[in-house]
Amino acid sequence: MRRHHYRRLAKDPAALDMTTFLNLMVALIPFLLVTAVFSRITVVDLSLPSATSAAAPSEPGFRVEVIVREAGLELTNGRSVIARIPRAGGAYDLDTLATLVLSLKRDHPDENGASVLLEPDVAYDHLIQVMDVVRSAELPAEGETPPTRVALFTDISIGDAP
Repeated sequence: MRRHHYRRLAKDPAALDMTTFLNLMVALIPFLLVTAVFSRITVVDLSLPSATSAAAPSEPGFRVEVIVREAGLELTNGRSVIARIPRAGGAYDLDTLATLVLSLKRDHPDENGASVLLEPDVAYDHLIQVMDVVRSAELPAEGETPPTRVALFTDISIGDAP
């Protein structure tokens, strides 16, 4: 039997057409860059009680507590109410709270702990606003110096209002 030998035809390797892929990249990269979120994320360290922390109870010292209620804000020292700040026009009076917290920091410069206690129906945004006021304040400008931001009570704990 005779074998037929066919000569194989020399074929050029297939060329990849990159035009479609490049068109996709030209459209996709600017879209991803425009939709990317370029924002600053702030992390707040909170002091949360743990179930295993069984330290010996000590005499409670001074601790700032801000109770956020539907009717307004209450500023306490842990034992007694220092000030009640009612809501004005549906909004909390954060400027008055900032003034009171700043005066408390001047009276107790070594204290850093504070608690923000909320009633169940208080919005999350109000919690954040109150925490910002308790954590730091902006001192007004004197002369030509710009206003400065000072830390007040930076160790903030959150909880339910009594």
